[in-house]
Amino acid sequence: MQSLMENNMEEVDKQHQSKDSVYFRDGKRRIDFVLSYIEDKEDRKQERRKLYEENMQKAGLELELEDKTESEDGKTYFLKIHAPWEVLATYADVLKIKVPFKVNDIPENREIPVSWLFTPLLLPDHVMRPDPDYFTSPFDKSKDDFFLIDDKETLFPPSTRNRIVYYILSRCFYNRDDNINKDKRGIKRLLNNGTYTSAFPLHDCRYWTKSRDTHCESERYSLYRYWARFFRFYKEQPLNLIRKYYGEKIGIYFAWLGFYTEMLFYAALVGLICFIYGAATYDDVIWTKEICDDDIGGQIVMCPLCDKKCGFWKLNSTCNSTWQSHLFDNTATVFFAIFMGIWVTLFLEFWKRRQARLEYEWDLVDFEEEQQQLQLRPEYETKCTSRRRNKVTQEMEPYFPVTSKCARACLSGATVLFWISLIIASIIGVIAYRLAVFAALASVMKDSPTNKMELVGSLITPQLATSVTASCINFVIIMILNFFYERVAIWITDMEVPKTHLEYENKLTIKMFLFQFVNYYSSCFYVAFFKGKFVGYPGKYTYMFNGSGLRNEECDPGGCLIELTTQLVIVMTGKQVWGNIQEALLPWLKNWWSSRKARSHPESLYSRWEQDYDLQNFSQFGLFYEYLEMVIQFGFITLFVASFPLAPLLALMNNILEVRVDAWKLTTQFRRPVAAKAHSIGAWDEILNMIAVFSVVTNAFIVAFTSDMIPRLVYLYAYHPGTELTMQGYVNNSLSIFNISQLHSDNTPDPGENPAWFNNSVITTCRYRDYRYPPGHEYEYSHTMQFWHILAAKMAFIIIMEHVVFVVKFLVAWLIPDVPSDVQARVKRERYLVQEYLHNYEVDKLKKQLNEMGGGECICPTVAQPLKHEVVSECLT
Repeated sequence: MQSLMENNMEEVDKQHQSKDSVYFRDGKRRIDFVLSYIEDKEDRKQERRKLYEENMQKAGLELELEDKTESEDGKTYFLKIHAPWEVLATYADVLKIKVPFKVNDIPENREIPVSWLFTPLLLPDHVMRPDPDYFTSPFDKSKDDFFLIDDKETLFPPSTRNRIVYYILSRCFYNRDDNINKDKRGIKRLLNNGTYTSAFPLHDCRYWTKSRDTHCESERYSLYRYWARFFRFYKEQPLNLIRKYYGEKIGIYFAWLGFYTEMLFYAALVGLICFIYGAATYDDVIWTKEICDDDIGGQIVMCPLCDKKCGFWKLNSTCNSTWQSHLFDNTATVFFAIFMGIWVTLFLEFWKRRQARLEYEWDLVDFEEEQQQLQLRPEYETKCTSRRRNKVTQEMEPYFPVTSKCARACLSGATVLFWISLIIASIIGVIAYRLAVFAALASVMKDSPTNKMELVGSLITPQLATSVTASCINFVIIMILNFFYERVAIWITDMEVPKTHLEYENKLTIKMFLFQFVNYYSSCFYVAFFKGKFVGYPGKYTYMFNGSGLRNEECDPGGCLIELTTQLVIVMTGKQVWGNIQEALLPWLKNWWSSRKARSHPESLYSRWEQDYDLQNFSQFGLFYEYLEMVIQFGFITLFVASFPLAPLLALMNNILEVRVDAWKLTTQFRRPVAAKAHSIGAWDEILNMIAVFSVVTNAFIVAFTSDMIPRLVYLYAYHPGTELTMQGYVNNSLSIFNISQLHSDNTPDPGENPAWFNNSVITTCRYRDYRYPPGHEYEYSHTMQFWHILAAKMAFIIIMEHVVFVVKFLVAWLIPDVPSDVQARVKRERYLVQEYLHNYEVDKLKKQLNEMGGGECICPTVAQPLKHEVVSECLT
C-alpha cells in the first residue's frame, strides 16, 4: 500500500517513454483492470478506497497508481491492477476455465461446393482463426503440468484475465476483517456511491493503428480493419477473434445477428418476388378495373364515412388506394404467409445447429447453468440475511424467505400490469384522435385541395392522412413510454433480488419484452383485427363511447390491409432509424466532446487508460438492448408479414447496417466490456419460439379477416354470374344498399358537405361495404347467407392454414438434428481424450512417486482419486 500513496513517484520521461501502453511501468506486468477516482475532502470515500485496495492486495492483486498530476484534467487518479499467475491459476480453477491440453487431431471435413464463389466474402485465415484448435479441459491448479503451458503470462487471454479480476473486484470488501459487514462489498457499490468514478479493462491499442509494443496483440486494430467498417459489410465476421477479445457472450450475439441476417436474405427475396407479382398483375385484376371505371365505380354512390362532416362520395375516388392495396393483397400473400411460417422454423432449427457448433468450438459444451450458481450476484448475497443448508452440497448458502419473494413478485407484477394498462389507454387515445381528425380532414379536403400539390396530391385522402399522422403520434408515444418503462423495469427487477446473473437477465428480459410487445404491436393488432370490424351499418352505427359522437372507424376504401401496411412501415422504419441514431451518433458526439482537449496531445502523453476513460461505458444492459431491438424487429417481420411482404427486405437492409454499426461503436466508441461467458442467447431463444408459433396464427387471421382474399374466392367459386369462373360483378356484389331516406339526422351530412354532383331527389340509395339484405326485403339490413358462407370459409381457411404450417414446422424440426453429427463426434472424442489423458497423467504421477521412494512403501490412491484396477495392481506389485 505504501507504494501506492508515496508522493515521490518515479518520474517518467514523457518524450521517450510512451504512455500508450497496456503494461505497468516495469513493462512486464500487464494491466488487467483500471479504476479511476477523483480525490475529494470526504473522509468516508478515502477510507473506503484505502480498505478496498488493502483487501485487493490481500486477494493477491498487484496495484500501481497514476498520480492526478499525470492526468489530462489534473484531478483524476488511475489505479492499475495486475493479476499475477497465482491469482489467475486459483480463480481459473474456481471458475472452471478450460485450458488446452492437446492439439486437435480431428481433420476438418467441412468442404463447401464451388467454394471459389465465396472467396470475395472471406477474411484472412489469421483473422478468422487467431489461435490453433485444441482439445481443452477445466483448469486444475494442482495439475498445471498436465496442460499445454508455454508461457504462464499468455496462457489466459486478456478477456479471461479481466473476467477473473472483475470476479475478485465484485467480491472484495471495503471494511476491516474485524468488522465484517456484508453490505460493504463489491466494485458496483463503490461506483454507485462515488468512491470510484469508473472501472474498466483496457483496449490493447488505438483502433486505427497497431501498438508500437511488439508484445501487444493489437486485436482491436484487427477488429476495426476487418470487421468494424461499413465497407466490409459483405465480408464474413471474424467470430473467433470477437470471442477472444470480447468474450463468449458478445461473440454469441454477433454470431446470432449475422446468422439472422443471412437467413433474412431468403425471406427478403421471396417477399420481393411477391411484391413484384402484385405490381405486375395489377392490369389483369378485374375488380380494380371496375372500381376505376367511370361507368361502374363512377356510378356507385357510397354512404358517408363519418357523421355530419362527411358527404356522399363515388367509389372510383378510391382508385389509387385500390391499386396500392393490390400490391400487398393478392394471391401471392397467402403463399408468402405460409412460406414465412416455414422460414421461421428453418431459421430457429438451423440456428440451434449453428449454436451447437459454436458451443463446441468455444469450449462451452459442458457450460451448464449450474455453473452460474458459483457466481451468485453480490447484491443477492448482500441482501439475504437468512441462510440455510443446501440439500445437495450440504453447505450453508444465502436464502431469501418465500414470503418476501411473493410480496416482491406481486408488487413487480402489479407494476408491469399498470404500465401495460397505460399503453392500452394511450392506444385508445390514438383511436379517439383518428375518429375526431378524420371527420375534420374529410370536411377540409372535400373539395380536394391537395390535388394542387404536385405528384402526391392526388394520392392524399382523409383516410391516408389520418392513418399516417396517427401512426406518427403512436410512434412518439411508444418511444416516450419506452424511455420511462426501461428504468421502471430495471428498478423492479433489482427489487426482486434475483439469485444469479442468469436469473436477473431472464427476469428483466421477460418484463421488458412483455411491455415492448404490447407497446409496439398493439396499434398493429388494432388495425389488423378490430378496425372496421364493429362499424354497424347506415342507420345503426356503433360508437366508441355511448354519447361520444365518435363513430367506430371504417377501413380505408381500399381495405384495412393497406392501413396495416402503413402502420407497420412507420413504426418499424421509425424504430430502426431512431435506434441507429441512438446507437451510433450519440456515443460519437459524447466522445468527441469529452476528448476534444486530449486530441491535440502527442500519443506519448495521451495514456492508454485515459483514452479509454474518455470513451463511453458499455453498461451491463448494452447487449440486452441490442437483443431486444432485434427481437422486436423479428416480431414485425413474422407477426404481420402477410400485410407487407417487403418487411424482410427492410429488415435485411437495416441488419446489414446494424452489424457494422454495432461493431463500429463497440470497437471505437465504448470502453472494453468485461468478458462474460454464455453458451446461448438465453431467454431470447424461448421468446423467438413463442413469436414463431404466434405468427402462424396472426398471419392466418390477417389473410382471413383483414385482406379481401377469402370474399373474392367465395364469390369466384360460389356466387359468380354465368357458368364460367369470373370476377366480373364482384364489386357490385360486395356492396350492400341503403335507403338514404332512412338515414338518421345524426348521420346525415351537414348542408354544404355533400359534393356538387349529389342530388338527393335523384339519388335515393347509397352503398356500403357489407353483406346485408337491401331495403324492402323480408330480412331488411340483416346479414345475407353469403356473409355466413364467407365467415365459414374464413374460419376453415384459418384452421387449414394453421394445421398445414404447424405440421410442416414440426416435421422440419424433427428432421433437422439440433447438433450436427460431426460436432457430436468431436465432443465424444474430446471427452474420451480427457479421461484417457487424465488417467495416464495420474499413472505417471504415481510411478514417479514410487520411483522417488525407491520402490518402498506403496502409496495407495485416496478415495477422492480412484485409479483403475490395472493401476492398483501395478502399484501393489
